[in-house]
Amino acid sequence: MPPRTVLIPPSAAFWDDAARALLQSDALTGAQQSAVRDLSSLRVVVSTFAHIQLLKNALGRQLGAAFIPPTITSLGEYIRLLPPQTGASATAPSERLMSLYADLRQHAWLKKLFSARRNTDLLPLAEILLALSDELTLAMLPELQVSTDVADARWQAALEQLSPVARNLLSDETQLVWTIWKTQLDASDAIVHRFAQMMRIAEQAQLPLFWISPVEADALEQAFLDAYQLNRPVVAITLDWHAQHINSTYAAAWPELLADEDTHAISELPLATPAGLSLYAAHNLEAEAKAGAQTILDWLQQGKTNLAIVAQDRVVARRIRALLERAQVIVADETGWKLSTTRAAAALASWLELVAARAETIALLDFLKSPFVFANTDNKADLVMASELALRRSNVLGGWDAVGDALTAIPAAQNMVKLLAQQATGFSKGKTLCDWITASQQTLDALGMRAALQADGAGAQVLQLLQDIEQDCTAVGHVFSFAEWRAFLNLQLEATAYVQLNRDRRVVMLPLNGARLRSFDAVLLVGADAEHLPSQPSETLFFANVVRRELGLATRESRQRQQLRDVTELLSSNELVVMSWQAHKNGEPNPVSPWIERLQLSLARAGLPEVATHRVEIAPRSLTPAPLSMPAPHAAVLRPQKLSASGYNSLVACPYQFFATRMLGLSGLDELSDMPEKRDYGDWLHQILAIFHARLHEVAKSERAALLQEITDQVFNLALDKSAAALGYYARWQKAMPAYLDWLSEREAQGWHFVLGEEKFEKVLRWDDGEIILHGRVDRMDENEAGERAVLDYKSTNQTALREKLKHGEDHQLPFYGLLSDVPLKNALYIPLEASKDKIKEVESPDYDNWQQTLSTQIVNSMRAIAHDAPLPATGPESVCQYCDVRGLCRKGAW
Repeated sequence: MPPRTVLIPPSAAFWDDAARALLQSDALTGAQQSAVRDLSSLRVVVSTFAHIQLLKNALGRQLGAAFIPPTITSLGEYIRLLPPQTGASATAPSERLMSLYADLRQHAWLKKLFSARRNTDLLPLAEILLALSDELTLAMLPELQVSTDVADARWQAALEQLSPVARNLLSDETQLVWTIWKTQLDASDAIVHRFAQMMRIAEQAQLPLFWISPVEADALEQAFLDAYQLNRPVVAITLDWHAQHINSTYAAAWPELLADEDTHAISELPLATPAGLSLYAAHNLEAEAKAGAQTILDWLQQGKTNLAIVAQDRVVARRIRALLERAQVIVADETGWKLSTTRAAAALASWLELVAARAETIALLDFLKSPFVFANTDNKADLVMASELALRRSNVLGGWDAVGDALTAIPAAQNMVKLLAQQATGFSKGKTLCDWITASQQTLDALGMRAALQADGAGAQVLQLLQDIEQDCTAVGHVFSFAEWRAFLNLQLEATAYVQLNRDRRVVMLPLNGARLRSFDAVLLVGADAEHLPSQPSETLFFANVVRRELGLATRESRQRQQLRDVTELLSSNELVVMSWQAHKNGEPNPVSPWIERLQLSLARAGLPEVATHRVEIAPRSLTPAPLSMPAPHAAVLRPQKLSASGYNSLVACPYQFFATRMLGLSGLDELSDMPEKRDYGDWLHQILAIFHARLHEVAKSERAALLQEITDQVFNLALDKSAAALGYYARWQKAMPAYLDWLSEREAQGWHFVLGEEKFEKVLRWDDGEIILHGRVDRMDENEAGERAVLDYKSTNQTALREKLKHGEDHQLPFYGLLSDVPLKNALYIPLEASKDKIKEVESPDYDNWQQTLSTQIVNSMRAIAHDAPLPATGPESVCQYCDVRGLCRKGAW
């Protein structure tokens, strides 16, 4: 005799109806029915823990007095409480995955078949194969217990549903699935093990069983109920989807949700516009999130204390959650989110990325900035910032040695990098999973991460995950590379959900199926567009829908039918439901869910008003207009004590730029680039010429070209080791070298010779009520036979550009060098290091003595004005602003 089934229509009264069915059941003895207070002789199995309290509350309402409740639990908890039994234990999912993956990677034809470029590409394939195996086990295991031939017969029948062409195309893939499934079916398979425990419960049944579920029992559950019924009575309570028990409006709009025999019995049902349903079409994501958050706040202000957010669109839902938390409303998120998205998991993933990238600078800085790394180090933030500035200034792209050398001036940071490099060596060779766990645990201890992770909710779960993997994979003796370990760990972090504990239950966020058999004061469903409702089915390899149907697996149609029933149950069980979606995405119209369109069409055909539009009003905020004006700060106390030529050029170009960069000390971060820039070329030429002129006296005039070539090769070889793109600059300098040597010979013929180069100078400039230290590095000074000196400045450009520069007075570098010199200078010259018509010709500054005097007066006047609190306005021209690091600070364009 099969278990008795009680069907209850979907509504807010479901649990009261279920409680009545339980109390009126023949499973209660006569004495129990008369006393009706002691229900301990019954066992009830529900779908989720949330249902346990709902049933107890309903029993309390029906009895109206104290009572002893039945034993209420979920099936999973029921199995967990079984006493242990000797024999084979279930294989852990991680062990099962990596064992299968280790087998798959041995077959080169598999990589070719699935276009896998590397072994790790087979890990997702292994996951899919195991998921399909589990589906087949769930569908066929009870029949296999009766006859092992049943599965093969169903398999062949399913393949016959395909055309011969399709069958040939899928022959290798389908055979792979079938073979993998057959090899997985043993006592250590988790589903086989679970089913054995279920049947063990059925065999030892002592109490009548009430099975309460919003969905039909699957093959394993039905076999369990049938077996239980042989020993004790079973009553299955589920939802009634017959037409006469469903809201006629929903039945007419969505007939496929009805029981199979009722799909055509809806033609004459009376319709009515749903009173508690309203729709909200938002303009964009932010508008939907703001409207959703305001709706929740409005409901709370109305006294509603049991609200739900159904997260069909997780992006919008999480934005709503952030807005509510800003309003001090904490959302209890039952959906959870992937552990991989937490900061704790990101710290672990960042370490693996750092090892894989071999100390690539961006990866290194990202890792060091994690709050879990070197958490107890004093002044860590300052060390990391100083390290970033040093690495960017040196344009170090990566490499443990290069990074360490760039941090020589910061010993504490250099020691941190040395420790990281030492730990990275433990992630080089292949290891077993247990050995990889050991190496990871040692790194967490060495880098001071364990305590910080343990103090964080998600971090503690990451540590527990590592521990679970170690326990689960002791039997996996295969050796895996670092890339395979990294891919496996990322999969585990991705597959694990993190649910934050929260005692505030006024607002819960849950998936659509999480709302089954639950009622709320009001429900907000976000993501009611065609993309999210129904949910887009994930693409499944190997099996067409027709094959899945024949094998008894879930099909696209069955999944969507169940989701439609979930929507109908949500609408039937809650008096107030708002569905929202984005009417536009990326500037394009975004259609509403086809289910909503069909509902509206049914109402229109019946001549009824369409579903109401949800109205939400966000309280306006009054802002006082405050027009922006050009900033012109006064900062006498910040007047710098030292001034360089570039600093003075900044003051002339834009006083506000000088204020921000030289007085406040603000500057933009240098960009890391694997391509050499013009400034790098200039640095290389300065280095080459400084060495060349320092060694010029060592060689004869005929050997100068060889010396210059030798030094050039030494400098550029180092640059080419870092970036092959430096070859273009090397070729550019090769063209200019002969012209430079010719110019040098001509200059020596005029009586000038090299005196010094790349030397720092300082000089105090005083006036009646103040002084300032001028400082700078002079590229080169020459001296003639009369003892007169001239300052020379190398420029990696041509003569024409330098003449224009002097003509417009854009650069005060040459007279500034004159002010720095301890001896009078006869003149100052720009030396273009780019030949024009195979020649280099210096560009001499006109009226150099007057230019120096004028500059000295201008500097004194400017510094005196700053000291007397003169304003520093943002008056820079656009040619300066377009390259200015502090334009966002002065906000030019907003005033």
